Amino acid sequence: MLDNSTQARLLQQYPMLQSLPTPRLADLLAGAAPMQLPAGAVVFDENQPCQGFPLLLSGSIRVIKASASGRELQLYRVEPGESCILTSSCLLGHSGYHARGVVDQDVAMVVLPPAVFKALVSTHEPFRDYIFGLFSERLTDLMQLVTAVAFQKLDQRLAALLAVKSSTLHTTHQALADELGSVREIVSRLLKNFAEQGWVQVGREQIEILNASALKKFSEL
Repeated sequence: MLDNSTQARLLQQYPMLQSLPTPRLADLLAGAAPMQLPAGAVVFDENQPCQGFPLLLSGSIRVIKASASGRELQLYRVEPGESCILTSSCLLGHSGYHARGVVDQDVAMVVLPPAVFKALVSTHEPFRDYIFGLFSERLTDLMQLVTAVAFQKLDQRLAALLAVKSSTLHTTHQALADELGSVREIVSRLLKNFAEQGWVQVGREQIEILNASALKKFSEL
């Protein structure tokens, strides 16, 4: 059972639930389970069955595909107010996961039982529209990722990633490598090249973006 504060946060982040009839909303809230996970925790892994549908209240989750050698490629990130389309696909298709979900920033979330999720998709149009709208958005994102991996060089992909970040980025070379599906040593070398061009300034777990327009222009060559 969710306490009043968690219920309020859930309805604020996922307003499509507010239009449920009062008895159905009460049943949903009674069956939902609050959960908190620390950074680095594995939310789900490849080939595991799906146990429920997560609705994030705070924090973020990275959904990644890992190779046998240990290299990872970030497919997408789930933020508060969003959902994991891989989880939706597993629940609707009665299949296991094909990627891994890892907590990036400490997560507070509410997990809906599979039966509740399927009932909402079947009978509540606002929730169904929300789920399939996210499918469309994520598919576009994944197509862009495929295009970047297939047709852009790694230095261009790194430049594109940095160009849209805030002026000061607090991250590690390893985290950037994970997001790009590369290795830390290559990313470190590319960052050094960007610094020599005057586009960034690299510090300890910090990258200052000095010339975002130059990075963007380079990524589009």
